[in-house]
Amino acid sequence: MTSALSPSTSKTTCNACAKSSDTGKEIQPFGVLVGKKLQKRVNSPLTAFASYWKTESTPSNNNEHEIPVDVLRKISVSRKESGTHVDTVVTTIDGQRYDTKELDNDPDFSETAEWAFPIFQISRKYPKTILSRLTYNIFQQSELFRIFKVSPIKFFNFFHALEKGYWEIPYHNRIHAADVLHGCYYLSVHPVRPQFGVVKSPDSLLPAPLPVAASVMSQMSTLELMALFTAAAMHDYDHPGRTNAFLVTVEDKKAILYNDRSVLENHHAAESWKLLCRPENHFIENLDPAEMKRFRYLVLEYILATDLKQHFEIIMTFNDRLSDMDLQVESDRLLVGKLLIKMADINSPTKPYGLHRQWTDRICEEFYEQGDDEKKRGLAITPYMDRGDAQVAKLQDSFIAHVVSPLAQAMHESGLLPILPGLETSELMINMQHNHRKWKEEIEIETASYEPTTCNGGNVNGVIEEESASTSDSPDPQRDSPSLDSELSQVPFTICCSIAEEEYV
Repeated sequence: MTSALSPSTSKTTCNACAKSSDTGKEIQPFGVLVGKKLQKRVNSPLTAFASYWKTESTPSNNNEHEIPVDVLRKISVSRKESGTHVDTVVTTIDGQRYDTKELDNDPDFSETAEWAFPIFQISRKYPKTILSRLTYNIFQQSELFRIFKVSPIKFFNFFHALEKGYWEIPYHNRIHAADVLHGCYYLSVHPVRPQFGVVKSPDSLLPAPLPVAASVMSQMSTLELMALFTAAAMHDYDHPGRTNAFLVTVEDKKAILYNDRSVLENHHAAESWKLLCRPENHFIENLDPAEMKRFRYLVLEYILATDLKQHFEIIMTFNDRLSDMDLQVESDRLLVGKLLIKMADINSPTKPYGLHRQWTDRICEEFYEQGDDEKKRGLAITPYMDRGDAQVAKLQDSFIAHVVSPLAQAMHESGLLPILPGLETSELMINMQHNHRKWKEEIEIETASYEPTTCNGGNVNGVIEEESASTSDSPDPQRDSPSLDSELSQVPFTICCSIAEEEYV
């Protein structure tokens, strides 16, 4: 299946390039062209491009989808274009205005490459456009506009329509999509030292030399990179704020359509792809047929990988493949890409505690809303989605130990987590260990203070007494909310695995 979907290793010549060769104009070899480009952008995070380069001499594709006249009349664009540079003022089809000059110099996005990126602070400033603005910033930093001749108009049309399709719900909204996109960018842009593919000499007593530090971004093709970022932005599109198990139980039309299997993930992928295929949104129009086929395959694979039903299978596949892994092989790069988007999707426990707690409080309210819905329908309330009964610390302890830690540990031991200058280990691991320790301390306090007493002939729950009296350094005093992905962390590991196949992140 992979061979049928993968393009050949050498890029097929587009029609425009063929015309150029017919006129006798010399087309420079890929390596020479890239070398000249890199001399002009020494500090670019892209140190190597794969076979999907679009040459500067390539004219834009004239075979664009025709847009109906009534649609064209609705498009209002005020722009100053200079060749292929994105130096325009764009108004989307629904009237949202973007000034790319302002975006290029927006200080709010100066910390995009930092793990503690202040996502909530920026989302308060741009509540309706946080996803499209961040996507633009990351595409620009990765030079994807220039490489693929992306139309800024169609780019903003799509990503703004995409963020509008995220529901106004506490957790699975456009802020979460932006956070996952940011996680993928951070994990791919910083240098890492992969521990796979290292040549070891059995005849030498000396330790194997350290692998050369290079970003995952430099190992992926630019098409794979664009697919990863696009999939991150799309991965929870039109999420209703309910779990897969809930949709199956109530026989939701989406569950029926997808035969109760990866209901939400299939829905996110299918509906967001339909949105992308609208003529006014089709920013990937300049891809040739082989690239288009590969791009779609990658986007779907990345989105479907976020289904926790595949969580442990992907980790085991990676661990089994580790000794023979080679990032020159497409299937191995795809596997690494899946790890990146999965880590970004469940990143909350690896963030500084302030961010981690805010995500916890948001997922809390979304879970409680499902519990309220279940109660109204006369259904059994899903454990820990009942507003009156929550054990946050135990839930988070189990989730970190059984779901987040195995993935983070696998990536850390294989050298896929960035270690920034001045640190001995990845900041993701430092934060996760700190946050896990805080939850364990809460459990110890709750356990020590659990001494039921009698009041007016009735029992009083000692845990509730402790919660009301205890203190926390959390910026938000709420303590009775289920933690991120708490449906996975509510029970021991064996049960946790089975729940992971039904619930969602």
